[in-house]
Amino acid sequence: MFTLPFDKMPYLQAIPLSNAAVNQNITLSVLRLDVIHNQISGNKWFKLQLYLNEALQQKCSRIVTFGGAYSNHIVATAVACQLAGISCMGVIRGDVQTNPTLTIAVAAGMQLQFIDRTHYKNKTIVQQQLQQPGDYWINEGGYGRLGAEGAMNIHQYILPSTTHIIAAVGTGTMMAGLIQAALPHQNMIGIPVLKGADMIQQDIEYLVNDSKKMKQMTWISAYHFGGYAKHNAILLQKMNEWWQLYQLPTDKVYTAKLIWAVFDLVEKKYFPAGSKIVAIHSGGLQGNASLLPHILKF
Repeated sequence: MFTLPFDKMPYLQAIPLSNAAVNQNITLSVLRLDVIHNQISGNKWFKLQLYLNEALQQKCSRIVTFGGAYSNHIVATAVACQLAGISCMGVIRGDVQTNPTLTIAVAAGMQLQFIDRTHYKNKTIVQQQLQQPGDYWINEGGYGRLGAEGAMNIHQYILPSTTHIIAAVGTGTMMAGLIQAALPHQNMIGIPVLKGADMIQQDIEYLVNDSKKMKQMTWISAYHFGGYAKHNAILLQKMNEWWQLYQLPTDKVYTAKLIWAVFDLVEKKYFPAGSKIVAIHSGGLQGNASLLPHILKF
């Protein structure tokens, strides 16, 4: 079985909370999946692992996947395929362009195929048009049962005493895996990072396929900051503050919105006394490359 490498083992970083929260014996730790690998970052490492092995076992000649121009998934897939020794193609949403994300993907050997936004919406037709013998297709963001099964392994780095596991949600693949692996007493909280994301709950439910387990998840959709990759100056300011205070790097698409949500929920006394909270740092820091260089201090 092919195994992607770790640069560093993930770890739990304790984050100080307000005196009021401390007095209630509420603690917060961030599971630092971002340190696993510089480019196969965070949850992508877990979501891609089983897809890669299935493609290799089936002796496929190429992996093909979808993503935006600044997609963490595109970078991770490109580098993972390079390490596994299999060619790959990224179907990129939007006009032909060059940026730091796509430069990394191309340097790792990924072929790019740009599709305008209108046609990109119908991925089934796109796949039919681009399909070649020996292709192995992975959904955008690694969505699918193998992606969720791989994400279940994240849970081994979470202490059994944890009462609340909170994570940013894009496709819902990681959340589905975390729900499946959660212990009966653990509450899962999903923070969608895109506007109008309630349909993603159905995607998660499809992957989990267990109504009892789904009852462990709470969906809080108040922290998308206007939509996918949308942000404001206050969020960027907070990202710099978190770095200066805790040496905690975040990205504007996923983890910054997650950490904002956690602190806001603690302040609003959402968590009961004695709560042991773990926030999942899902990686993806390369997404900050779309910002001007002077904006962030890390």
